[in-house]
Amino acid sequence: MTDLSTISINQPTLIDVVRGIPESCYRRSTTRGLFYVARDFLIYAVLLGALITVDSWWALPLLWLITGISISGIFVLGHDASHNALFNSKRLNSFVAKFAFLPSAHVESAWDFGHNRVHHGHTVKQGMDFVWHPATADEWNAMGASARLRHRLEWSWLGAGLYYGRNVWWNKMMRFSTEGKLGGTIARERRSMSVLLVLAAAAVGYAGWLTHGDVVGITWMIVKVAVVPWLLFTWMIGFVVYVQHINRDIRWYPRREWSKFRGQMEGTTNLRIPRVLNLFLHNIFIHVPHHVDMRIPFYRLPQAMNSIEAGFPGVAITKKLRMRDYFTTTSGCKLYDFESGAWSRYPTKQKAA
Repeated sequence: MTDLSTISINQPTLIDVVRGIPESCYRRSTTRGLFYVARDFLIYAVLLGALITVDSWWALPLLWLITGISISGIFVLGHDASHNALFNSKRLNSFVAKFAFLPSAHVESAWDFGHNRVHHGHTVKQGMDFVWHPATADEWNAMGASARLRHRLEWSWLGAGLYYGRNVWWNKMMRFSTEGKLGGTIARERRSMSVLLVLAAAAVGYAGWLTHGDVVGITWMIVKVAVVPWLLFTWMIGFVVYVQHINRDIRWYPRREWSKFRGQMEGTTNLRIPRVLNLFLHNIFIHVPHHVDMRIPFYRLPQAMNSIEAGFPGVAITKKLRMRDYFTTTSGCKLYDFESGAWSRYPTKQKAA
């Protein structure tokens, strides 16, 4: 382990940070990883069973919310496995990642390219990091009416799911294509995933037929068991990514000013959340050490963060997650000036002379 006191604080590099993380933060347990996977899928299965049998107006919203959170938790495990951080075995990581991405309808190979390589490789870099990439005033002025309306919706407090669903899930996963071996792998995995999801929808629809005996019942069963929880998951994961990378304290950099240290140490946050919520979300809000080194398993992130904060005090943004901060950010952070590093609201209309 490197003596952090000998590291220059004038021009720190990301490798300086990585060298200061204890070796114990990289220890992975296959048993522990499999336990979390089995536990989360068991909870998800119980919730699906409840959604199939329950139609009470007061119970469904609560079940939908918990199921959306459950899908998010399984997704986080898939995210960890996709980084090869959950197990020592690459083969087991690959299998679990693909399996855990099924409830959220994510193609692992497309996610690996867009998230693991692009987002993590170019965090908060202008023109590269597509995850919640800010628009400039010039780009806003060049937008047509429909594009402006879409931007207003997606960058509102309600729009996290719209942005994530369109820009990340649809454009960067379901529609994404490329040449070569990677393109073939993505297309093949997308077809396999689609077949499995259609079969799952058919099974849910059959349960609707047995319960209601008509097409309306089949449609309702699919909507309440699969569609609504997925939509809630999409909003939740969009919200998570937004608060991790957008606020007035996080600067996005032009390419000439960007560095790995700035991107990974200053381009995200550590947010404290209630423990009961973290039971599902597996430390996903302790995000700085994950960006510093993707190889750290989620259950070692708190230890890694303590080491980072001891070696580089005051660099990482660490605070409590508060919804009022989210509302303030979505209200004030609309357009971005990459040169000054300042956020602004939308421009007001010019008064007629």
